Amino acid sequence: MLQGRLRLIFSHLTVNCANRRFSAISNMPSALVILAPGAEEMETVITVDVLRRGGIEVTVAGLTGADPVECSRQMVIVPDKSLKDAMSSNYDAVVCPGGLGGAESMATSAVVGQLLKQQESRGAIVACICAAPIVLKSHGIGKGKKITSHPAVEAQMKEGFTYLYDRVVVDNNIVTSRGPGTAFDFALALVEKMQGSTKKDEIMGPMLLK
Repeated sequence: MLQGRLRLIFSHLTVNCANRRFSAISNMPSALVILAPGAEEMETVITVDVLRRGGIEVTVAGLTGADPVECSRQMVIVPDKSLKDAMSSNYDAVVCPGGLGGAESMATSAVVGQLLKQQESRGAIVACICAAPIVLKSHGIGKGKKITSHPAVEAQMKEGFTYLYDRVVVDNNIVTSRGPGTAFDFALALVEKMQGSTKKDEIMGPMLLK
């Protein structure tokens, strides 16, 4: 099934061992990125990359298990572990990439609902981009808060939230963004929220984003 398709492996085995030891010692902030079949590749890859550049320990968890996940444009991504296994830890942020197929799967997942409700109850970050804000609505997260989304799901997101058209909207612990073209803005907003503006500015330069 995977022959001839680009595969990305996000496994922690690829992370430098020294960095992992430093992470454990320094208690770096952590983020869980949920990877569902049909996820939007750019939003997944850019977010993971930028967060790791920002000194955030990222776990990519497969919604349906630890097997390779085919995304919306046939790119195949290998998660670090299954979402079920990832649920044993707490995270400073849980990130839901877009892609309508992936968003719909997360919106109907009881496991995702449980995880996001736990995040909200702890005051931890729940971040959704593109079509993924429908996950918030489906699971009753962030009611009444300011949000944005991809135009394709705008109509259904206007009820129960304050809908804005900014590239990224941050309302306390809820972070939302518009789509593939705003993925860098989205990820940098998360870096700033977890690591501060100095760290955000520090990583923007080498990426030629300023």
